[in-house]
Amino acid sequence: MFPEVLVACLVVPAALLAAVALRRRGLQRAGGTVELSLRPARSSPGRGWVNGVGRFVGDDLRWYRVFSLSPRPRRTLSRRDLEVTARRDPRTSERHALHAGSVVMECRSTGESVELAMEPAAVTGFLSWLESRPPGATLPR
Repeated sequence: MFPEVLVACLVVPAALLAAVALRRRGLQRAGGTVELSLRPARSSPGRGWVNGVGRFVGDDLRWYRVFSLSPRPRRTLSRRDLEVTARRDPRTSERHALHAGSVVMECRSTGESVELAMEPAAVTGFLSWLESRPPGATLPR
């Protein structure tokens, strides 16, 4: 009985890690992805950051948690009602939770605040995507 329990304790976590890695590879293979940490602005300072992968699909930025098996995005932000309100460097208390060199974009989407952290090169792509709204789309005020 002991060897079966030991094998199960080794195989189950390895299988879960493999499934997470395969999911992430599948997301990135589809293209239009970027390393993207997300934090609802209502979180306490320096806390609440969750690492993930952002995927640009048409007018949506779909955000997937890194450590999840769900094929669905955890959060979807539409560029039709997404507005960048500030851009800043991570605070000292945030640096341990974010990738090195990340830039924090403070945003508003559908009336609520959200913060996105990404590499500087990704910020350029994000802002270009955001500014290329289709004709007739209005900026939120």
